[in-house]
Amino acid sequence: MGNSERKPNRLINEKSPYLLQHADNPVDWYPWGEEAFEKARREGKPVFLSVGYSTCHWCHVMAHESFEDPQVARLMNAAFVNIKVDREERPDIDHIYMTFCQMITGSGGWPLTIIMTPEKKPFFAGTYFPKKTRSGIIGMMDLVPRIKDVWTKEKEEILRSAEQIAVTMKGVVDIKKGNELDENILKKTLSQLLESYDSEYGGFGSAPKFPAPHNLLFLLRYWKICDENSALEVVEKTLEAMQLGGIYDHLGSGFHRYSTDKQWLVPHFEKMLYDQALIAMVYTEAFQATKKRQYADTAQETFSYILRDMTSQRGGFYSAEDADSEGKEGKFYLWTMEEMKELLEKEDIALVVDTFNIEREGNFSEEATREKTGNNILHLKKPLSQFALDRGLSEDDLRNRLKAIKKKLFREREKRIRPHKDDKVLTDWNGLMIASLARGARVFQDEILLKAAEKAVRFILTEMRTGEGLLYHRYRDGESSIKGYLDDYAFLIWGLLELYGASFNVDYLRKAMVLNDMLLNRFWDEKEGGFFLTPDDSDANLIRPKSFNDGAIPSGNSVSALNMLRLSHVTGDYRLFERALEVEQAFSEALQRSPSNYATMMIPLLFRLSPFAEVVIAGNPDSEDTKLMLKALNNLFLPNTVVLLRPDKEIPEISSIADFTRDLKAIDGKATAYICRNFRCSLPTTDVDEMLTLLGIKSR
Repeated sequence: MGNSERKPNRLINEKSPYLLQHADNPVDWYPWGEEAFEKARREGKPVFLSVGYSTCHWCHVMAHESFEDPQVARLMNAAFVNIKVDREERPDIDHIYMTFCQMITGSGGWPLTIIMTPEKKPFFAGTYFPKKTRSGIIGMMDLVPRIKDVWTKEKEEILRSAEQIAVTMKGVVDIKKGNELDENILKKTLSQLLESYDSEYGGFGSAPKFPAPHNLLFLLRYWKICDENSALEVVEKTLEAMQLGGIYDHLGSGFHRYSTDKQWLVPHFEKMLYDQALIAMVYTEAFQATKKRQYADTAQETFSYILRDMTSQRGGFYSAEDADSEGKEGKFYLWTMEEMKELLEKEDIALVVDTFNIEREGNFSEEATREKTGNNILHLKKPLSQFALDRGLSEDDLRNRLKAIKKKLFREREKRIRPHKDDKVLTDWNGLMIASLARGARVFQDEILLKAAEKAVRFILTEMRTGEGLLYHRYRDGESSIKGYLDDYAFLIWGLLELYGASFNVDYLRKAMVLNDMLLNRFWDEKEGGFFLTPDDSDANLIRPKSFNDGAIPSGNSVSALNMLRLSHVTGDYRLFERALEVEQAFSEALQRSPSNYATMMIPLLFRLSPFAEVVIAGNPDSEDTKLMLKALNNLFLPNTVVLLRPDKEIPEISSIADFTRDLKAIDGKATAYICRNFRCSLPTTDVDEMLTLLGIKSR
């Protein structure tokens, strides 16, 4: 029976794009749920769990080689009950079994392959497996019969082993509360990051090289607060190398997932929403810190990509774009010299070839063959300012010429078959994008970015909440589902706090406080402190995970700690400060061993241990003097400063949240800054320069 005649498996009823990609497989896939485990118990079979996501290149490869193959499918269906999980929909399941994989094999990744008992206790783990054994990797045609044989002959021993593994895993995630941390761990974090820093090409480590924006966010704050220039040098070198390299899409904007080489030239071409959010935020903050135009340009171009290609009509942001198109990774993004010549005028070709390093034989080698194939990745070898100087052009003239050329190339590229787009809307990733857009709106005074962030929040709060106001994790095709995780609450609260800073709409603060209360009520570990990944009424899994390390996205515990510190300064509620401190103590032993693995957790620690300021601007929000004061603050990188707006009304809304603002009024009808630093308040001022002086800023 051919593919067109084959009956779809149970995944056909799912909403996940990843699960739907496997709905026509001959493998008898089940979604995660009791039906599959009951079948496994009834038939006495182990469970084969495959975890991946829709834009995962090697997930596609394994699917094409094995899961679409009738021979492999027959073996799998006979030996196992087979379950597919989208890691982006179920980060809890992914976290549990990735922990096991890393514990057993020393590494992890996707596709994640787990074989477990019907009681969800794992006994085998791996990642990618080809159909046939090759290059030292066992193939599915050999692996499946071997597992089936061992399960049949040594089942009792496997069950005992799986039981012991489950106990060990529980011990790994049962983290005990430690002591309060001090500034020494911040110095150690910097030292470790400097050790892994690539001083030649920027970034951390060698190939493959990830942008690691959480490291850069920490380093920017360390530079600002501790006056450590080496931290800023790392950030600038890395940001400049990334914006020049092939990891950046020079035609359509946005960043690819990572670079396969240490020079940032050849990317893994998928684009993830969370990467765009976090990287754009770093470039925005770097612009605040240095006032260098190229950082603002890169942030704004990345935002443009999101608004153009990754935003639904209703305002939610899509999750990702695939690396592959027409069955080949990167095909959508690559160019030959001949294609350039067909599209461009002679003088434009010369400029593009020189600027973007186009070569007739191609400017990179295909990974599979190690040979050049005529394809080119657009990238720069030096900043445009230097390039313009070398050619005797003004930078503006060069930018304008390149803008027209890139527009032609972009229009032509749009005619190609696009990579698959994962159009599910995830609350946590949307929260990151909302926070980034709101920060951009504030810094760049961009109303379009603000409206996009506000529209996304309205969508989530309207469509992705239960009747009780609790968050859902995923929306797709008209359906909201899956109970919200820690990251959904933490990142959306972050977005709401940034939206208040961009708009001074007090309703965003109220919503942030309500969600934070829900987070504390449903996720808090009363015994050891910190937040669980799942709520207290989540589906029963092998263990209830608690995550605190940075992966592709920041730790939800880290972001929540910073959220609560910020809210404590806004509201004056010291209990939130204490909770943030308890988050830090919950993971302090692990943090002290290898703090650079937890860079996001170092940010609230920096906030707590360093001088901080509370600024209240009292005045008419529409008056020029109020706007001037706010603009002066927005132009500056002030990571340890909380800014509130107290409108010139008798009893403004903000006083219901921040009672200390109630009696702070404009002096003589002029916008007035009230500044408190380190629990000491200065006399109010109506002068912008004096306001900055009181904040420790020498001059504008």
